[in-house]
Amino acid sequence: MSNIKNFYWKGIEELTNDIEVVKYADKEFPDHLTIKDTFGDNSGDETKSNRRDFLKLMGFSVAAVSLAACDTPVKHAIPYIVQPEEITPGVPNYYASTYLDGSDYCSVLVKTREGRPIFIEGNNFSNVTLGGTSALVNASIMSLYDIERAKNPSVNGKDSTWVTVDKEISDKLAQIAGSGGQIRIVSNTLMSPSTKKAIAEFVAKYPTTVHVTYDQVSASALTQANKMKFGKAVVPSYKFEKASVIASFGADFLGTWISPIEYARQFARTRKVHREKKEMSRLYSFESIMSLTGANADYRTPIKPSQEGLVIGKLYNLIAAKAGRTALSTTDIKIPYLDKCAENLWSNKDKALVISGSNDLELQVLVNEINEMLGSYGNTIDMNTPSYQKQGDDGKMSTFIKEVESGSVKAVIFYNANPVYDHPQGASLAKNLSKVELKISTADRLHETASLCNYNCPDSHFLESWNDAEPKRGYFSLGQP
Repeated sequence: MSNIKNFYWKGIEELTNDIEVVKYADKEFPDHLTIKDTFGDNSGDETKSNRRDFLKLMGFSVAAVSLAACDTPVKHAIPYIVQPEEITPGVPNYYASTYLDGSDYCSVLVKTREGRPIFIEGNNFSNVTLGGTSALVNASIMSLYDIERAKNPSVNGKDSTWVTVDKEISDKLAQIAGSGGQIRIVSNTLMSPSTKKAIAEFVAKYPTTVHVTYDQVSASALTQANKMKFGKAVVPSYKFEKASVIASFGADFLGTWISPIEYARQFARTRKVHREKKEMSRLYSFESIMSLTGANADYRTPIKPSQEGLVIGKLYNLIAAKAGRTALSTTDIKIPYLDKCAENLWSNKDKALVISGSNDLELQVLVNEINEMLGSYGNTIDMNTPSYQKQGDDGKMSTFIKEVESGSVKAVIFYNANPVYDHPQGASLAKNLSKVELKISTADRLHETASLCNYNCPDSHFLESWNDAEPKRGYFSLGQP
């Protein structure tokens, strides 16, 4: 049996000893298989060759030598004992799910092979993202296979068991709550109704608990400006597909601002020209650094960050003059394309949209007033269907950090958040976190915040979890493992 060797046939013809195979077996490139230059001059000269033919021959010869130099290894596959009905080896399955990471949202379609996710793409059935996706969403699959992910809960940096940490944390929370100690839950924006319900039940059990929400890139000024004007601290739904003229002041809505996947799909509709639609939208971008939005603008004007307030104030005065309103007493400033922008915005009333990426409350109030004069509300801005992708409150987060500094917080749970790293006051938080008696993190690794906590209880990856999401009022999507 030791003398038996594996033999591989390269085709049916070789297996059946076809006469043509036997005849030309001693020739690597049979003479009867001439190479015809299909891109040549049709002269009929089949022996004529060019660089393309040379590359073909070289590619084939290298492959042939490689196959001849070594035997193909034999791979043994272990079959299913009980094969799942939904899995056919070699045939991919697709699952609709939801990508959630703080304020980032996308409805996705996940391609799997034998139960393992291998690719993520946009879900065309979504009425929010409209089948769009982003590099961040596509790359999120890599974190599922990251070997640096925590595999077990840990206590003070050392691996433990879920039974142990559950009992210890429950006992300490009960003790702190019984003595009236303050408890805080800190998270990024949460769009999951189920998660919010679970937090509400936690607060009901421990009444001294307060849920604090913050965003790495805050839109708190925008929500506060809307609260002042409309009584609702929300981000509205922007309808870029209904806008004929758009003025953006540092708001990279095609790349990073609020909901870029959704906005990019909407904006793309306004840029397509066809028989029924002979005009496309016009985009003015006033920004300090080149962004994806600025690169796609019809008119882009670089401005200093210190000039943004003056530029928005000048636009307000230009629009106010046309609307018959009192102008602001601001310093006059000369900015290219600003007068033209005001003319286009005014001539497209009810189809105009002005946005700002600033987190300055006064500037957002000015932008609201400009949009009101242009008739944007109810047309290009929908206040009745708010977006839930930015729920952070800068004021509450600053209050929490001051409470930690004063030592009044006895327990804190960092739910998938890393404020020591990504909050402007992270250094202060890191310095004073030792004053908190019980610190819990749910991070997938011991990052800057989790490493300062007593307990780290890693949460599951979104591709291995059940979840739900409400990115906008009345719009829901589900996540499945």
